[in-house]
Amino acid sequence: MLKKNLSALVFSCLATLSAAVFAAEPVTSQPSSVDASQSAVAAGVARVNLNTADVPALESGLVGIGKVKAQAIVDHRTANGPFTSVDELLEVKGIGAATLEKNRDRLSVN
Repeated sequence: MLKKNLSALVFSCLATLSAAVFAAEPVTSQPSSVDASQSAVAAGVARVNLNTADVPALESGLVGIGKVKAQAIVDHRTANGPFTSVDELLEVKGIGAATLEKNRDRLSVN
């Protein structure tokens, strides 16, 4: 009798677990910031040239860049010469990796 009750208990637990697994919503991945910026470029957002853009162009064309950071980019370019790669933007005070990644597909140096 004990084996029968134990078997029934195990069966009901497994059946409940199985029902819960199938009733749960599937997990979907969220688009990354790179995907979002790529779709922005694909939607017709113009690239910003780090070597020719002025403060207003940097401020309006980039995500998370205000007047102060845009001026810092121009000042860095004036002091150190033209950017040779987009990654050199990390050398500008106040620009971190997250800001660079948000804007990577919006930037050019040509």
